[in-house]
Amino acid sequence: MYSDLIQPVLFLASASPRRSALLAQVGIFHRQFGCDIDESVLADEPPSHYVERVTRAKAMAGQSQVPKGAIVLAADTAVVVGGRILGKPVDAADAARMLRQLSGRWHKVMTAVAVTADERISIVLVEARVCLRVIEEHEIQAYWTTGEPGDKAGGYAIQGLGAVFVEKIEGSYSAVVGLPLSETVRLLADYGIGCWQSLETESPFRPSEA
Repeated sequence: MYSDLIQPVLFLASASPRRSALLAQVGIFHRQFGCDIDESVLADEPPSHYVERVTRAKAMAGQSQVPKGAIVLAADTAVVVGGRILGKPVDAADAARMLRQLSGRWHKVMTAVAVTADERISIVLVEARVCLRVIEEHEIQAYWTTGEPGDKAGGYAIQGLGAVFVEKIEGSYSAVVGLPLSETVRLLADYGIGCWQSLETESPFRPSEA
């Protein structure tokens, strides 16, 4: 896919603009592309196992699209309430059901990050807790019309319009958004990729192209 690569760079195997923005925020040059994999939850699969399994699958799928030896980063995020995974809503009714479950209570957000190159792969799982205030029915309906909940796990975005529902958070904010930066930077350092990369650094691209 990227056979014209001149030097090793980081490849983000995710179509998420939020993950790309988080990498750019801490000065990590990267190229981005999406990976289509089966993200179905297996029967009786614990949420932590699910997130790690899907993240590993994304990393492997990404690795198949880049030159040999290239470094690939993948991640997956799950919203978990009462031991159940809330995925992306399929329609307005599904989004409303999710927000009613999350309203006025704590839930978990699990994000796994994987970095791979050749036969090596490293994975870390980060868990945060979020408490949403009581969400009124008219707010649930109005929020859906904004278009934001449609592609968000759990039907809300902490970094977007849905921030008005967030009362408390325990743990990594960036993990709830979709990429725990502290842990991600440590993983990448083990693969020779640092943060705070200068705009003057010789690179085949600039962050705005990611």
